[in-house]
Amino acid sequence: MLKSIKVRDYMTRHLVTFRSDTDLFTAINRLLEHRISGAPVVDSQGHLIGLLSEGDCLRGILSGAYYEATGGTVSTYMTTEVETVTPEADIIELSERFLRGRRRRLPVTEHGRLVGQISRCDVLRAVKEFAQHEQGELSIG
Repeated sequence: MLKSIKVRDYMTRHLVTFRSDTDLFTAINRLLEHRISGAPVVDSQGHLIGLLSEGDCLRGILSGAYYEATGGTVSTYMTTEVETVTPEADIIELSERFLRGRRRRLPVTEHGRLVGQISRCDVLRAVKEFAQHEQGELSIG
């Protein structure tokens, strides 16, 4: 049954992450290099402390251009209020959260530590696999 499928089974585990003291332009280069729109910010113990998005980076560059002081660190521009999900959350509940909100991906945390990320695409893959499995069982029986 789909409700028994957990976030842990479909989350991405190997992520690009930043530290709060990472130079903003270094972070922008990494986002561009990996073709991603944002990345989690973690402390030295791996605890999630924020997210840095393309929008955050643009704000940093524009505010720097306005005040003639471009640059700075990730901590100055990152978002610190981050919605997360646990590895034990079920796919149906997460699907509903994605449908209600604007988020396309959520960090997965366990005891405050970042352990992965789950995206709408990951959830769609889980639902598709479940539907194909169910369809196969119906045609066999």
